[in-house]
Amino acid sequence: MSSSPRIRAWTGSLPPTAFMLLAAAYFLLPLWWLVVASTKSAADLISHPGLWFSQIDLGTNLSNLFERDGHIYLRWLLNSAIYAGGGATLATLLSTMAGYALAKYEFRGRQAVFSTILASILVPATALTLPVFLLMSRLGLADTYWSVLLPSAVSPFGVYLARIYAAASVPDELLEAGRLDGASEFRIFFTVSLRLLKPALITIFLFQFAGIWNNYMLPLIMLSHHDLYPVTLGLAVWDSQTIHDPSLHMVVISGALVSVAPLVAAFLLLQRYWRSGLAAGSIK
Repeated sequence: MSSSPRIRAWTGSLPPTAFMLLAAAYFLLPLWWLVVASTKSAADLISHPGLWFSQIDLGTNLSNLFERDGHIYLRWLLNSAIYAGGGATLATLLSTMAGYALAKYEFRGRQAVFSTILASILVPATALTLPVFLLMSRLGLADTYWSVLLPSAVSPFGVYLARIYAAASVPDELLEAGRLDGASEFRIFFTVSLRLLKPALITIFLFQFAGIWNNYMLPLIMLSHHDLYPVTLGLAVWDSQTIHDPSLHMVVISGALVSVAPLVAAFLLLQRYWRSGLAAGSIK
């Protein structure tokens, strides 16, 4: 009789567990194919099964990738790091400051501002690309690093997330204590509130970093010089040339694999802050 509840619990958890395993396999299968394909030669890529290894030529493929067109792939990686790192940092700081202000300060029109920010989340980014390009052209910033960095520094979702987290995690009593001690609002924000908002900061940064790193449309519209391309746009240009140069197939596949590595590293390095923030929030 005692085993019956255990059996029911096990059978009850089996369908959701199976569904999650299938979902994980579905999402990881393209990455697995990319890892396997990047280790093959061009001939093995066609003649051998796509989901398993054959002769390992990863070193040759990576060498061809980094030596192609005067090592320009390294420049594209650096550009992506500048766009994603700089844009995500600016977006995280600005979003956190805006969300904190909306959560902790009373001012006229606060709800209207927040409602406008929420509405802007629903606007597709592609719909804003052309107006942003015209604005950057008018300012003389088109085809520069700033034409990608400045639009990337705006994150309506980050403002929303920061407001929700600030309202729940930053006690008003703590702010009042700081004011009674004579601390300025900026000092309270940077020395007290930011520490409590660390999980929100990491979440906003990761979302924005991944979004900018994978962004293709904005650099395509803004940039014309190859030296300014991020890795996504550079690989797309190479892929468009594979009709005339079939050897570029393996270069593009290897480049795609390398371009995924910084995103994986960022999530692995920062996930512990996520976990600690969730644990801290659960006991508050």
